[in-house]
Amino acid sequence: MRDLSVYFDNLRDHADDDNDVNMEIHSCPELMARIQQVGFLPLLDSGITGYSAEAMMAEECRFTQFDDGSWEWPLWQWKSAVVTEGNCVYGKFFASKAGFVSRKWWPHLYNWRRHTHDKPQEDSIEDIILTTLRKNGSMITRELRKACGFTEPKMRGKFDRYITLLQMACRIVTQDFVYPTDRHGNEYGFGWALLTTPESLLGRDQCQCDVSPEESYALMMQHMEHIVPQATTKQIQRMLR
Repeated sequence: MRDLSVYFDNLRDHADDDNDVNMEIHSCPELMARIQQVGFLPLLDSGITGYSAEAMMAEECRFTQFDDGSWEWPLWQWKSAVVTEGNCVYGKFFASKAGFVSRKWWPHLYNWRRHTHDKPQEDSIEDIILTTLRKNGSMITRELRKACGFTEPKMRGKFDRYITLLQMACRIVTQDFVYPTDRHGNEYGFGWALLTTPESLLGRDQCQCDVSPEESYALMMQHMEHIVPQATTKQIQRMLR
């Protein structure tokens, strides 16, 4: 493998301050900035101590449930703005769990995962899902499930597993979140993921890089070892593979 040190130096943002990575997040803009700093940020528990958006939240931004049953969770409420405005990509990319990837690092994750995950065979369930999604541009999960013929109640879990596998392969990403509204026009609930393909969302050129898949993996490993020195090699490998 060629020496990637110069490439890595150009890829990393030297304006990043390691101490800033450990500072608490108090706002949506701060979350967007943190994603750009770290490149890869799981939404919830990543298995690495302190390394998730949830773990980085300031106390006032954590999930709170009130006596009347209502709740407030700024992190969850911010995710739509982060996905659409935060210069990042969102999906179940980390050991089948959701998280953010900055657009700077996205081509490398895409490069590596397309290499390690087989292309769906023609007329397979995965191929039917992708064909349906490409034809429609973007769809919320339940609409996509119905369009693909997964209409029986017990088939929902099976379909969702296929969607997760396709996200892990960087073939499906979340474009935004759609929220139902009550009779007063107020949004409620946790929102439905609006799914699309990365090529549709970003353009094919924005998913490409000029190194091999193995080199992309080496660059990501080197970056993560710098960002989360408390993590073991196995923990980082689990996130990236």
